[in-house]
Amino acid sequence: MTALPGETPGTVGTDTPQDTVSPPEAGAEGPEHAEAPDASDAPDASDAPDPSGAPDAPDASGGGESSGTPADADDDARGDAEDAEAEAAADAAPAEAAPAEAAPAAELSEAQAELAAQRELRERIEKRKAEKAAPIAAGTGLSGTAADLLAAVRAVESGEKAGTAFFDRPAATPASRRPAPAAAQPTRTPAPEAVPTARTATPEALDAVRAVLTEGGAPEALARPAAGALGEQAAELLRTDPWQLLSVPGVRPEQADGFARALLGADCGPDDGRRTAALVGWLLERAALQGHTALDAEAVRTALAGRAVGDPDAAVRNAVEEGVALVFQEGDEPSADDAGAADPDGEADEAGDPDVAREPVQVLLGLDRYALAEESLADGLARLVNTCEKAADWADAAAAAPGPSAAELIRTTAAAGLVAHSGGEAARAEPAALIAAARGLGLRALGATHSEDGRRRLAAATGDPDTAVTLSGLLSGAQGPGRDEDGALALDLLVVLDAPQLDVEGAAVLVEALADGARLVLSGDPGVLGSAGAGRVFADVLASHACPQVVSRTPDPGPIGELVSGIGIGELNQVDAPGKEVVIVPVRDAGEAVHRTVQLVADSVPRAFGIPAEETQVITVGHGGAAGTRALNEALKQRLNPGPGRFGGFDPGDRVVHVPAPGRAVPGVVLSADAEGLRLDCGGVPVVVPQERVESSVRHGWALSAHQAAGMRWPAAVVVLPGDAAQGLSRPWVYTAFGRGERHLSVVHGVDQALPHAVAQVPAQERTTRLRPLLEALPTPDTAS
Repeated sequence: MTALPGETPGTVGTDTPQDTVSPPEAGAEGPEHAEAPDASDAPDASDAPDPSGAPDAPDASGGGESSGTPADADDDARGDAEDAEAEAAADAAPAEAAPAEAAPAAELSEAQAELAAQRELRERIEKRKAEKAAPIAAGTGLSGTAADLLAAVRAVESGEKAGTAFFDRPAATPASRRPAPAAAQPTRTPAPEAVPTARTATPEALDAVRAVLTEGGAPEALARPAAGALGEQAAELLRTDPWQLLSVPGVRPEQADGFARALLGADCGPDDGRRTAALVGWLLERAALQGHTALDAEAVRTALAGRAVGDPDAAVRNAVEEGVALVFQEGDEPSADDAGAADPDGEADEAGDPDVAREPVQVLLGLDRYALAEESLADGLARLVNTCEKAADWADAAAAAPGPSAAELIRTTAAAGLVAHSGGEAARAEPAALIAAARGLGLRALGATHSEDGRRRLAAATGDPDTAVTLSGLLSGAQGPGRDEDGALALDLLVVLDAPQLDVEGAAVLVEALADGARLVLSGDPGVLGSAGAGRVFADVLASHACPQVVSRTPDPGPIGELVSGIGIGELNQVDAPGKEVVIVPVRDAGEAVHRTVQLVADSVPRAFGIPAEETQVITVGHGGAAGTRALNEALKQRLNPGPGRFGGFDPGDRVVHVPAPGRAVPGVVLSADAEGLRLDCGGVPVVVPQERVESSVRHGWALSAHQAAGMRWPAAVVVLPGDAAQGLSRPWVYTAFGRGERHLSVVHGVDQALPHAVAQVPAQERTTRLRPLLEALPTPDTAS
């Protein structure tokens, strides 16, 4: 029953009216694809902040490279709350050590090491910046350079002065660092991982927070996340500034307003400086969940006005003065030549040419963590570009490459410190050939992937398991080479596959860990969904033209490859699939979609293709709704592994997805449970999830969202498109979901013409970031000489 997606074969049940299905519970998944599972005790989770609303989160239409529709509010709120609570607690204290038989007590777990690396990076950045300008203390007025910056922004916004009078600055030259030593340290064998147990606040601190929450009419269930977000002094902070409650994920501004009125009475109002500063921070945090690292200041002011702030301009200035947000100017500025010609007497024509249109100066607001990460990443990439050897002779290796695109990639990498390589699934063979060639030349070369599945595929392509690691394993030290005495990875060449999944903070940590003279290749498919975290690193590197780019000419093979390639250019073409590699299964409603999905996974695909159920992955648009991941996982468990769920809702043999840190989804299988926690097998790596973390970091995984599935492939994929999923579709979503199957793709199709419409007319949506202009402003080796 092969058919063109968007059309239906002439069989019974071909009519798929969209009005037969009620709207989804909350919409499609957002870019934070690895959010933690639901928590039934999450207060007011269904009323979580929604960045897609105009007054709530400006510029939400560009909410990341996701479907462009509102996120599943129920999952987002609960997942955000649980992830933030776990991350804050992990930042506050080291986790409990793994069992003695699993790993030495002194070794950090993968998640702990990632957090430690991020903290170390931020400390380095802040120390570097402290040498150039005095720090801004939150809660005090600005001084020195920061005060000049604020005055400049006010002048630019009011039109009193041009942006060039204030914002021009030379690109910072990163401090040189000694290259890694010639001899690499031996590769470590990953030990069984124990998920860090978040240290809870002291009973006294929790009691004090509960007392304040009760006095303000807020649920006591917020005590623990509030203590995790605000620390031991949470009670005192909430009493003096009730709007700090907005730092607790899942709390909406109107809820924080009610809490403040109960505590402060007549002493609070909509223009209270504490309220407006907290609102600005809340808006920027919500925007970061949609992939933005900054927001246009005008959009923030509009959102503040929608929240009853009488003077949005004063609110933004107050937030900058209090250190809640940083302010930046972006966009083209008038050059010295066209800003106004000077006459022979030396007097410039300030008005300039009236016929020349001037681009308005764009003022952005951002959180310091993302600003520091973007600037550090830009400086680090410039360091790699400028310190590598440009005259390396890899001609013989290029001549022996398996194909022309691989040869081009080898030649380009030999002459550059940073290279961007783009292509589809088949093009992954080219980075593998580059790694093999570099190692043949005696270089320390390594490939890093987003997932364990990607690592296995890369190792198979190179023929050497020591050439492939996961990115998280590399940064944590669990995989790959050791580091030198300066903390740099002992590598000459690092190839990062699945580069679109790099968020700005992770990329900054990675680049900071590379030694002077090392080469970095960013490789990936620009058509897939973007990263779970803030930023669009790969897209910004490509758009900035800051390095040589190699575009693969290797097409993806077979009917699935032909179908996905067409989707990438906005065309949903009919493909010839004589072996039923692509099958369309029309359905009338969500109930039938769930029934047919279970039938495909449990019976049809195993019988027709010999692919067992455990090697078939179900992918759907959102977590909520009658055919979202929750409903599908429930139905699939009943059919494939029924049980009472005696281990926190899970039974041995259950397929699950584990979230060890925000933004990471790791598929696994439940093995057992004991006093130490839930024991999982995640791609051959044993993982122990403490009992108190099971509910917040593990969910069933027979069905995933496309964001969660990015960077992984299975022998067969079943993509479920019920009628209520139409608004969640976009070209990147369809491209990503349809490309997850290696041998077979079934599409449970109930969205009628919404599918071809999404492919043709709903492209990737932009994220507001600062990395591209930062890269464009950096000097190249030619201009620097």
